[in-house]
Amino acid sequence: MDVVLVTGSAGLIGSEAVEFFASRGFKPIGIDNDMRQTFFGAEASTRWNAARLKEIIPGYDHRSADVRDRDALERVFAEYGKGIKLVIHTAAQPSHDWAAREPLTDFAINANGTLNLLEMTRRYCPEAVFIFTSTNKVYGDAPNRLPLEERETRWDLDEQHPFYDGIDETMSVDQSQHSLFGASKLAADILVQEYGRYFGLKTGCFRGGCLTGPRHSGTVLHGFLSYLMKCCMTGTPYTVLGYKGKQVRDNIHSFDLIQAFYHFYRDPRPGEVYNMGGGRANSCSILEGIRLCEEISGRALRWDYKEAPRAGDHVWYISGLKKFSAHYPQWEQMFNIRETLSQIWELNQDRWKQGDPTHDDRP
Repeated sequence: MDVVLVTGSAGLIGSEAVEFFASRGFKPIGIDNDMRQTFFGAEASTRWNAARLKEIIPGYDHRSADVRDRDALERVFAEYGKGIKLVIHTAAQPSHDWAAREPLTDFAINANGTLNLLEMTRRYCPEAVFIFTSTNKVYGDAPNRLPLEERETRWDLDEQHPFYDGIDETMSVDQSQHSLFGASKLAADILVQEYGRYFGLKTGCFRGGCLTGPRHSGTVLHGFLSYLMKCCMTGTPYTVLGYKGKQVRDNIHSFDLIQAFYHFYRDPRPGEVYNMGGGRANSCSILEGIRLCEEISGRALRWDYKEAPRAGDHVWYISGLKKFSAHYPQWEQMFNIRETLSQIWELNQDRWKQGDPTHDDRP
């Protein structure tokens, strides 16, 4: 049986990957030590999702290992060897704010952890496809130099601008402020590309916009739409940081992202990079996201505003999907932003009502 090894396997994208590839006959190996709880506290723990995967997927092999621990990784890779046909690396420290507080830990997880996995792949399963979930933060704040215009509920570009439908991969990663998180992810991104070009590994980088879905353990520092809806459900006040709440993000459902991974797996392009998100059709500002959450939940969201934005944060970012769509024309998104938010609302109410991040009584 072909093996798929997924890091961050109890997180949003990792768990979606485990379920998707298990349903297609792969044996899934998950690596996840619930560092999300360390980053963001008990409410962000993914332990409930790890337990769910063990319950619903026969033969799921979960390892509570750290991507910084080369010995632990080597044990897994040595055990499964060339049976590993696909590595999906989603484990990361994902927060700007947390990275600034602990830059050494951030870099060790995001950059060194990625290097460890690339080396293990090269040594033990060099024919495997290696997919890395990178980030649009590799471009730093360069998108903020775009000629944005203020609209009623969002900042936006003129329709004639070449990036109106989304920023493509030609945007420079240089001469911009990335945040330390963006810098560590960029280091990993370049390593993944280089292992494809230099060593010939079948690597691909997916520079994500806002990745979302019903299995997201959203928290104040990470998980935009999930946390917005959670605030609606629980009555927790939400704080908008800067740009009048009109900053724009595109949002892609986790299932649609994994579908993109599957297309790449079947026809890999070594060392390639793709901007990947929901595109213009699935973009929203924070103000627009709040309105959608209130409409779907039937509840008013309590929120306040602070003038200062996060350092290096984007005013406007929509992913340009033309390159990936040209390379893989059969890929299409199944979920729009309203459907995604409705799923988040419907499938998380019991867990949020319990107030216990480890509790999950869904079928």
